[in-house]
Amino acid sequence: MGDMAGKVVLITGASRGIGAAAARAFAEAGAHVGLIARSKDEIATLAAELGSNRAIAITCDIVRFWEISAAVDAVIEAFGRLDVLVNNAGVIDPIARVDEADPEAWGQLIDINLKGAFHGLRAAAPVMTAQGAGTIITISSGAATTPIEGWSAYCASKAGAKMLTEAADLELRGKGLRVMGLSPGTVATEMQKVIKGSGVDNRVRRLEWEDHIPPEWPARALVWMAGPAGDDLCGQEVSLRDEGVRRTLGLIH
Repeated sequence: MGDMAGKVVLITGASRGIGAAAARAFAEAGAHVGLIARSKDEIATLAAELGSNRAIAITCDIVRFWEISAAVDAVIEAFGRLDVLVNNAGVIDPIARVDEADPEAWGQLIDINLKGAFHGLRAAAPVMTAQGAGTIITISSGAATTPIEGWSAYCASKAGAKMLTEAADLELRGKGLRVMGLSPGTVATEMQKVIKGSGVDNRVRRLEWEDHIPPEWPARALVWMAGPAGDDLCGQEVSLRDEGVRRTLGLIH
């Protein structure tokens, strides 16, 4: 979906699912990629698959700002710049009704899904501003605007991330940064297995595996958004449920 030759991309939550698929898609498009996750072995294996001249693996907990700041430094040391940040890392647990949810677990999800996205943005934005250009894409969800039973923490985190994207666009567009979101819909990843195994019934839990799109679809969308198309998408959330977007990406005909 685009030529990313010479570009440098940092992806959080790169050990599996959308993150791993995105790493492969960006590398295939010619980019250098930094892989962030808590799972050291998985990202090391993926980096080896992509090639040592193409990818580096950085063990990092995005809840700790200093760790993701150090990861940004490591990417710049390895590849000389940072052009794209994909804020992908996220969790779905706890799946629980608001009057039964564990407060600590609820707060931990907010730390990962919302504060983690802010930490990535905060670490990358000054570097990109100094370069005069950069793209920050945060993985969003329909849950940002539609409540789903048992998902109060997830919905709240994604609603917060959506507003973070809009606020960052307002503040950073004039500095040459493009900030946007991607709402992929339901994707066939490990998260769907967690949802299926939860004790709270809702419309997403009732979906079958074949109802979900493959992670390669949002990966393809991310490469497209990181290219020239992103000029017209600043501050927006691109929805992969939109048939027009799917046609543009060549996913349907």
